[in-house]
Amino acid sequence: MAIGAKEENDILITYKNFSIISTKKENIILEAKNLAIGYTSGKKQTDVADHISFGLAKGELGAIVGINGIGKSTLLRTLGRVQPKLSGSVTINNKLIESLKSDELATLVSIVLTEPIASKNLTVSQLISLGRHPYTNWIGTLSAEDQSKILKAIEILELESLRHNKCYELSDGQLQKVMIARALAQDTEIILLDEPTTHLDLYHKVHILKLLQRIAHDTNKVVLYTTHEIDLAIQLCDKIFVMNKDNNNFGAPCELIESKSFEDLFPKDTITFNPESGSFKINK
Repeated sequence: MAIGAKEENDILITYKNFSIISTKKENIILEAKNLAIGYTSGKKQTDVADHISFGLAKGELGAIVGINGIGKSTLLRTLGRVQPKLSGSVTINNKLIESLKSDELATLVSIVLTEPIASKNLTVSQLISLGRHPYTNWIGTLSAEDQSKILKAIEILELESLRHNKCYELSDGQLQKVMIARALAQDTEIILLDEPTTHLDLYHKVHILKLLQRIAHDTNKVVLYTTHEIDLAIQLCDKIFVMNKDNNNFGAPCELIESKSFEDLFPKDTITFNPESGSFKINK
């Protein structure tokens, strides 16, 4: 749902220059409850973060923010079942994620991670077509519907002029758009992205994030990404999960500003948060 759009029984929350529609509980698609994340090696368990609870609904763009090393990527990978949780629960459409078969999960969640792609020798169209793998037959034949999904993803990400290029010929920003198009072609209810704007300049960061916002709002999907660009997340996201060692917070940007959730992320003698502008300022 676009910011400013209002359906019956929804509530408009406004705070200074930020506004968002609160979402009806029954529309929640992705939900974490009292989740603890980390790693297990043999008998040793390494806790990264816990007491994680939030939910995202259809048509919402969400961000996971926090300082380096706080566990943003670990949380995203846990939500996508790339790695197991330590405790608590993750549900998709009220089903525990561990109860879903791999092929079923692949039709519900698509993931764009920071790892390099296996082969940059593929063309843009070939890489995007890999998103249809959960739906193709055993020899990978693309149906008319598959081709339609691929072409639609290419159109939405504005990649028509690059579709026959090899991936090694692309810039970082172009390759990131191709990876997002592959996830979009997978046609899942949930798209998870780890640091999708890394190594991009400000213009291309904004361009990618506005594309993600449009995908969430126009296709009614849940789009969730990790980021260090907190200022941009505040301006563009419907919901934000703030990871903090002392206290995790989740809500609309206006709610988080009002509850001062951003003010304790960084040492105050170095960086302070201005609630009037919704941005951070370096202290001289």
